Amino acid sequence: MDLDVSVLRLGHRVDRDKRMTSHLGLTARALGANRVILAGDNDKTPLETWRSVTSRFGGDFECRYEPKPMKWLKSFSKSGGKIVHLTMYGKSWKESIREIPIDGKVVIVVGGTKVPGELFGIADYNIAIGNQPHSEVAALAVFLDTYLGPVGEERFEGGEVSVMPSEDGKVLITKDDP
Repeated sequence: MDLDVSVLRLGHRVDRDKRMTSHLGLTARALGANRVILAGDNDKTPLETWRSVTSRFGGDFECRYEPKPMKWLKSFSKSGGKIVHLTMYGKSWKESIREIPIDGKVVIVVGGTKVPGELFGIADYNIAIGNQPHSEVAALAVFLDTYLGPVGEERFEGGEVSVMPSEDGKVLITKDDP
């Protein structure tokens, strides 16, 4: 499977969305996306968070800011990439997910503020995790887990720290540990 998955955070607002946007990128990374692209207010904080976590915990994960997201999406589509728009107004993910290719380039668009109406027209798939208001982070997590399946720990090699699963508490292993 040769799949390249991006997550585009559309409509980020510095004064309101810092934590939500940071969590969106962390979820994208943890559940198998190759990159997250920030659009909206140009805020370095989430980018720094994502880079820091990737450095500390390993893996190959890109992040960047996109000043013209709709233009970028149109170009992405023209180059053969598929656009998946997560929206509570879309078709049920349970019905739609099998239609989405599992190879090539895919961008998952997750809105913050009200998304431009034209997004519904340029998206290849307008998908709803549920038709009730809910967290965009939850929607992304459900979608990625269903679309990509479980993410193996080998994806996160090269970090300074790794987490050892434990029932009894927090167990971290650092590069310097024997």
